[in-house]
Amino acid sequence: MPVSPGKGGAAELERAAAAVAAGGVVGYPTETYYALGADPRQAAALDQILRLKGREAAGKPLLLLIAELSEVAEWASAPPPAFAPLAARFWPGPLTLILAAAPGVPAPLLGSRGGVALRLTSHPLARRLIAACGGALTGTSANRGGRPPARRAGEVRRAFGAALAALVDGGETPGGPPSTLLDLTVSPPAVRRAGAIPESAIAAVLETS
Repeated sequence: MPVSPGKGGAAELERAAAAVAAGGVVGYPTETYYALGADPRQAAALDQILRLKGREAAGKPLLLLIAELSEVAEWASAPPPAFAPLAARFWPGPLTLILAAAPGVPAPLLGSRGGVALRLTSHPLARRLIAACGGALTGTSANRGGRPPARRAGEVRRAFGAALAALVDGGETPGGPPSTLLDLTVSPPAVRRAGAIPESAIAAVLETS
C-alpha cells in the first residue's frame, strides 16, 4: 500500500487518484479526520466501502466531499434559497449540507428523503486529490463501524491494511467535533448531527438571508 514519506507529495496523490479511477478505496485526510474515498460513480467501489465500514454502515448514506462549488450541480437538484448564503459563509469547511439529489445519484449516497450529503472540504490535500479524481469522492470516516475516527495515517493503515488501494499521509488531522450535518431538504433546515459549526452560527446566517 503506497504511503509516501513526503506526506502528500505529487507522486502519492497521482497514485491515489489512479487507484480511485481503477475502482479502489483510498484513505486521505480531511479538515476533521481521515476519510475513505472511492469514485461515487462506480457501484462496486461504493459497495466495497460499505463492506469495509461493516454492519453499522448498512443503510447509512455515504457523504461526498467536493473540491469546487460548481460540483454541486452534478449531485444536487435545485438547491433551496438557504444554500447560497450557507455555502458562502461556511464553505470550504466542516459543514455538510443535505440537498435534494439529482437524478441518477447512486443509492448508497441517498438518504431516506432522497437527499445527498455534500461538503466542500477545506483540507488542501483532500481538495487536490478530489480534483484529480473528477471532482467528488466519498468522505465517510476511515474507521470500522463502532470504532473512533482516525486522526493519523497509521491508524487507518492498521484498521484496513491491504484492503486500501492507497493511503495519502497528510500528517495528523485536527480531530474535534465532526462536520455539522444540516438538512436543507426540509423547511426550516434541520441539524441532523451537531458538529464543528455551531447551530447558533447557522441560525444567524439563516435569519439574515
